Amino acid sequence: MRFIEVTENKKDYLALLLLADEQEDMIDRYLHDGRMFVLDDDGIKCECVLTDEGNGVLEIKNIATVPACQRKGYAKAMIDFEVRTFEERYAVLQVGTGDSPLTIPFYEQCGFVRSHTVPNFFTDNYDHPIVECGIQLTDMVYLRRPFSASRHPGEHRGDGSQEQS
Repeated sequence: MRFIEVTENKKDYLALLLLADEQEDMIDRYLHDGRMFVLDDDGIKCECVLTDEGNGVLEIKNIATVPACQRKGYAKAMIDFEVRTFEERYAVLQVGTGDSPLTIPFYEQCGFVRSHTVPNFFTDNYDHPIVECGIQLTDMVYLRRPFSASRHPGEHRGDGSQEQS
């Protein structure tokens, strides 16, 4: 399993990006300035785009796994990689998502806790209703995970290397 930073031609992964954020112009708002990583395990299985939000906050703007590879631990492995890689540079890892039974429990299992909401985010910013599990998403729910919670005395810190086993 390798984690590779994508610095050019990020739109080559548009089909995967659209699984997590289904409107291309919304992806365009963060893709250019964000840091993108892909997980390669005999082919690309997962992608993630991160942005520096200032004040020690690193935000997951987009994370998606190839549908045939979902529920096999790839997104969790990607988040674990991010924590190892960025824990020395940031205080908090945050993610904004819809209030969906598909996403909230996943992030909570990864150590995130609810922080705050942005009312009407999806209805105000998307040109069509965003529906997940039969529920129309309206508010953006932010969840946060402090990086320090992942540190253990004597544990090796991520050095940004691109290959993990």
